[in-house]
Amino acid sequence: MELLPRSPAEFGSARYWDRFFRQRGQRPFEWYGAFPELCPVLHKYVRPRDKVLVVGCGNSELSEQMYDVGMCEDIVNIDISDGVIRQMQERSGSKRPKMSYLVMDMLQMEFPDAHFQVVLDKGTLDAILTDEEEATLAKVDKMFVEISRVLQVGGRYLCVSLAQAHVLKKAVEFFSQEGWVVRVHQVASSGDKQMFVLPVFVYVMTKFRKISGSVPQILEICPEEQDKPMRVESAELLVAAVKDRQHYALLCSQLRKTPCREQVSLDLCDKESRRPRYTLHVVDTPSVKPSRDNHFAIFIIPQGRETEWLFGTEEGRRQLATSAGFGRLVTVALHREQHYESMAGIQAELSGKVMELAPPGLPARQQVPFLSVGGDIGVRTVQHRDTSPLSGEYVVEDVKGDGTCYFRRLIFLRNRNVVQSEARLLAPTPLPGQKKRRKDKKKPSPMEPPTAIDKSYLCCEHHKAMVAGLCLLGGPNPFPGDKAVLVVGLGGGSLPLFVHDYFLQARVAVVEIDPSMLEVATCWFGFSQGDRMQVHISDGLDYVAKLAAEAPAQYDAVMFDVDSKDLTVGMSCPPPAFVEKPFLQKVKTILKPEGVFVLNLVCRDARLKESLLATLREVFPLLYARPIEGEVNEILFCQPSPEGRRDPAELVARARVLEGALRQPGRPWDSSYALADMLQAVKIL
Repeated sequence: MELLPRSPAEFGSARYWDRFFRQRGQRPFEWYGAFPELCPVLHKYVRPRDKVLVVGCGNSELSEQMYDVGMCEDIVNIDISDGVIRQMQERSGSKRPKMSYLVMDMLQMEFPDAHFQVVLDKGTLDAILTDEEEATLAKVDKMFVEISRVLQVGGRYLCVSLAQAHVLKKAVEFFSQEGWVVRVHQVASSGDKQMFVLPVFVYVMTKFRKISGSVPQILEICPEEQDKPMRVESAELLVAAVKDRQHYALLCSQLRKTPCREQVSLDLCDKESRRPRYTLHVVDTPSVKPSRDNHFAIFIIPQGRETEWLFGTEEGRRQLATSAGFGRLVTVALHREQHYESMAGIQAELSGKVMELAPPGLPARQQVPFLSVGGDIGVRTVQHRDTSPLSGEYVVEDVKGDGTCYFRRLIFLRNRNVVQSEARLLAPTPLPGQKKRRKDKKKPSPMEPPTAIDKSYLCCEHHKAMVAGLCLLGGPNPFPGDKAVLVVGLGGGSLPLFVHDYFLQARVAVVEIDPSMLEVATCWFGFSQGDRMQVHISDGLDYVAKLAAEAPAQYDAVMFDVDSKDLTVGMSCPPPAFVEKPFLQKVKTILKPEGVFVLNLVCRDARLKESLLATLREVFPLLYARPIEGEVNEILFCQPSPEGRRDPAELVARARVLEGALRQPGRPWDSSYALADMLQAVKIL
C-alpha cells in the first residue's frame, strides 16, 4: 500500500490526506511521540480550563487521550481532510461531548481573534515545511499568522516536531521576532526506536504583546523534561544545541545495532554550567568472545591520569579494553573544572546515561561493572590558573600518579590532553629532631601532598632522550666539560634545569617567547637563573637569526623543545617555521663544527614528516632518530659534519660513560633513568 506522497507539495493537499486516511482505515496514525511520552511536557502548558485547538489532527489519538485523562476537555480539532474528520466524529461520538472535529484549513481559520489559550500541532508543521522554497515559506508564514491571531496573549503554541534544522530555525525566528518566548523541550523518549531513532521535541511558543523598539529574544532549551530551562543567545545556538542531541541519539542508535570499528568520543556536560563534565570513549574489542558477564563495562580514569598513554591514546585504550576482557569498554575521564564527591557518586550519576551506549546483545537487566585503578577517583589540585596572550588559558595542577607519587603539571587548555611540562614532587621529610607520631588509637590525619620539586627526575621520556643525545659531544670522552647549550622553549624549565644541575660546567641559555612561562617556571617548577643559566624573552626565530649574523659557531648544543600554537597543522612540535631550510641553515651556523642539534619532533602527518626529514638531511649531513615508545614524539640528533658519525653501539657505550660522569656522590639520580637505554633504539637516517 502506497501511503507516501509523490512530492512534498502533496502534504498540503486535502485530496492526498483523504486518500491517505481512506487507505489506512481506522488504525490511528501517530507520526511520532506517543501520549505517555508527551504527557509530562503537555501537563506543564495545558490547563484543565484551557480552550485548545489541535491543527492537522488526522486520526491521532492524542486529543482523545488528553480528554480521557482529564488534562483538558474543551478541545477543537481541525483538518483539511473531510474523510478523517468524519472518521473521528464517529469514533468519539457521544463519549466526549465537549470535544469537536471540524473540516477547516488552518491557513484560513474561521475562529475569532484570541479565541484559544493553546494551539497544539503534532507533526503538521513538519509535514508542511518540507523545503525552503519561496511558496512553502509563504504558506508557513500564513500558518503562523493564523495561529498568532487565534491565540490569546499568554497563550501557548505547542508544536511536536523532529526539529529538522530548517523547521526549527523558521519557527524560532518568526515567533521570537514577534516578541514571543520560545522554549524547546526534548521529549524523554523517542517512541518506536525502530521507526524513529531521532528524538522528538516540543516547541513551546508563548505569546506576548509585541512591544515597539528593540526587545531581547528569550530563547530556552530543556534537554529533558525534568531539567530547568537553559537560556541560549540566538536562534543559531538553539538549532546547534538541538542538533547535538540529535547526533547523540543517532550515535546511540548505531551503537545499539553494531559494534563500532573506530573509537567513539563524546562529552557529557554539567547541567548547571553546561561545561564538559565527563569525556567518554567507546572501545569495542571484536577479539573478545561474548559471554553473559563480559559484554560491557565502564572504566573510570582517576583524576589527573587521563593524559597517560594507557588512557589518553587510542592504542592505549585499545590495550586497556583487551586486557580488561570486555567486548565493549567505555572509558570515562573526569574534567578539572568539575567537582566529584566519590566513586559511588560518579557511578550513580553515570549509570543511566552509559546504558544508552550499551552494545548489541546485552542481556536484559544485566549488571554492568564499573572498573578503575586503585578504587578511588584520584587527586587533582589546581595550584594556579591564568591566561597568557600567547599561550592562552593554562593551569598548573598537582596530581597523584600511580602509587604514592605526586606530580606537578603545566597544561595549556587549548590542548587539555597534552602535558606541556611535568615535574615530580618530593615527599616531605621530617625536620631534624622531629619525632615520629606514636602509635595510638587515634587515626592519624592524612598527609599533606608534597610541594617541593624533585629536580633530579625527568618526567618526560623525550627529555630523557634529548639529554642522552648530548653524548654525541666531545672527542673520546663525551660531554662533561665546559660547553655552551642553547635551549629554545622553556615550559616548566625541567630540561634546562637538568642540564644546568648535572653538567656542572655547562653554560645554558634559554629562549622563551612567552614571559608568562618564565613566571610559571620560577614560581611553580623551581626554576631559577644564575651565572650559568640565563633566560632571554624573545621569539626563537629572531634570536637564532640574530646570533647567526653576529656570533656564529657559538654553541656546542642547540635543543628545540617548542610547541606550535597552530593546531590545524599536522605537526604540534615545533612550529613549521622552525624547520624551514633557511632557518635550519641559521641553526647550523650557530653550532660549532662538532656540535649537535637536538629536535623534539611531534608530527602526525606522514607526508609532512618525510618532507621535513629530507630538508634536515639537506642541511645536516649526519642525522640520528630516536622514536619515543608509545608516543608520537621522535627525537632527532643532527650534526653539521659527517666526520662525527658513530654507529648505534658506540653511542650506547658513550652514553654509559657520560652517565658515569654525571652520577657523582652526593648528587641524587633517578635510578630508573639509564642514558644508555635511551639510545638503544637510535637509528641513523
